[in-house]
Amino acid sequence: MTEQITLDIKDEHIAIITLNRPEAANALSKTMLDELNEVIRKINGDSSLYCTIITAAGKKVFCAGADLKERRGMSEQQVIDTVRYIGETMTAIEEMKMPVIAAINGSAFGGGLELALACDLRIAAEDVKLGLTEASLAIIPGAGGTQRLPRLIGLGHAKRLIFTAKPIHSQEALSIGLVEQSVDGDDLQAEAYYLAKTIAANGPIALMQAKKAINAGMLTDLSTGLELEHLHYKETLPTSDRIEGLQAFKEKRKPVYKGK
Repeated sequence: MTEQITLDIKDEHIAIITLNRPEAANALSKTMLDELNEVIRKINGDSSLYCTIITAAGKKVFCAGADLKERRGMSEQQVIDTVRYIGETMTAIEEMKMPVIAAINGSAFGGGLELALACDLRIAAEDVKLGLTEASLAIIPGAGGTQRLPRLIGLGHAKRLIFTAKPIHSQEALSIGLVEQSVDGDDLQAEAYYLAKTIAANGPIALMQAKKAINAGMLTDLSTGLELEHLHYKETLPTSDRIEGLQAFKEKRKPVYKGK
């Protein structure tokens, strides 16, 4: 049977996760979620990986969200448990130790957009549509959408997207801060990989500590956030990478970081 999630490890300390179920609009089946969580654990356990890209097979759909065909055969409790599992998977993505980029190659609706929201950065092809469409099915986003979306784009825009259940185009998504880049579809993977390489060229411990400081600080007041920043900054001081960075700067060469 074809793997529903594929993992490609690149030499530049980059992992590429691909949702590989294009015949089913890359919908989040139980099998796909199991495989995705296994890949996340594998990446987190590999100290040589400094950045991850999440993308999808095909060109039309990044991820259609929950697998509604699979859901039709479930009891109400099974549906609740599955939605909880999807939410836990999104949190696992959000808590990956390294920066994670969503390369959105096609439409991202419902849980598909929630997956992208769990990533640190989002690059979308110019012709894609994105939306939290759950209200049109008489439910609400249940895998983080009501919480991550307003934190990213503000209350007003988030409520508009969720209440209307209407998708928006990539360019509008860029204008309201839902995605950080909108590029030609043919250039998407190359742009995502260039961004990942740029990120991965920096100190991996610094990247990890910066991500922790930003994410934790966004959930608290400024004073507490500044203290969190100080604590995470101190984690970078005793590292060999910090010394390597200073030495490379002095010698006018590219640093070679080892995550130590």
